[in-house]
Amino acid sequence: MIEIKNIRKNYGDFTAVDVAELKIPKGESFGLVGNNGAGKTTLFRMLLDLIKPTEGEVLIKETAVHLSEDWKQYTGSYLDEGFLIGYLSPEEYLHFIGSLHGLSQGEVTERILPYAEFFNGEILGNKKFIRDLSKGNQKKVGIAAALLSEPEVLILDEPFANLDPSTQIRLKNLLRQLKEEKQMTMLISSHDLNHVTEVCERVVVLEKGLVVHDIKTHDDTLKELEEYFAV
Repeated sequence: MIEIKNIRKNYGDFTAVDVAELKIPKGESFGLVGNNGAGKTTLFRMLLDLIKPTEGEVLIKETAVHLSEDWKQYTGSYLDEGFLIGYLSPEEYLHFIGSLHGLSQGEVTERILPYAEFFNGEILGNKKFIRDLSKGNQKKVGIAAALLSEPEVLILDEPFANLDPSTQIRLKNLLRQLKEEKQMTMLISSHDLNHVTEVCERVVVLEKGLVVHDIKTHDDTLKELEEYFAV
C-alpha cells in the first residue's frame, strides 16, 4: 500500500534520511523507532508531502504523493501541535476537520462519541481554546481529528509522549481495536519501545537516517531492541 523508493533528504552536507526501499502492506501496524535525530519525523513528513525529498519518492496505492492529493482523502495524521488551530475550541476544530471530509455536525458528534474514554472528560465542554490545553490534551485532540474520517492509513509521530499512564493504555487499546476492526494501516513512531512492540506487528529501527533493523514483532522483540539501544 505504501512504498518508499530510494528516498533521501539532505540538508547541505548532512543526510537526514537515506532509505533505499521500504514497503508497508495494507493493514499492517508499522512501528518506527530510533534515537533523537535518527530521521523518524523527517521520514513521516516526506510521507505526507510536507517536505520534498532530495531524491526518490513515496507512493501510496501506487501513486506518488507529490503528484496527486487523492491519498489525503483516506489518510489521517498527527505529527505535532502545528497540525492544530490554537484559537479554536476542541469542538470547533473537530467540526472544522470533519467539514473538510464532507461530514455534517451530527456525523462529527457521532464519530467522536467512541473517544469519550480516551478524552477522559478533559477535552469537550470545557470552554477552552486548544492553545490553553496541556500538551497531552492537545495531543488527544490531534489524534481524534486524525481518526475522524475513519482513514485507511493512520500516521502518528510520538503519540504516547506527554500522555499520562492511563491515557497511554487507553490509546494502545484504541489502536489495537482499530487495527482489528478496521484493518487500518498504521505508521507509528515512538521513543517508547514497550508501547511500540505492544501495538505494532513490525518494527523498523532508523539510525542516522538508515534502516538498520526491520523486525516482525515476536515475544523477544522488546528485549532485542533494548539490547540494541543499550550498546
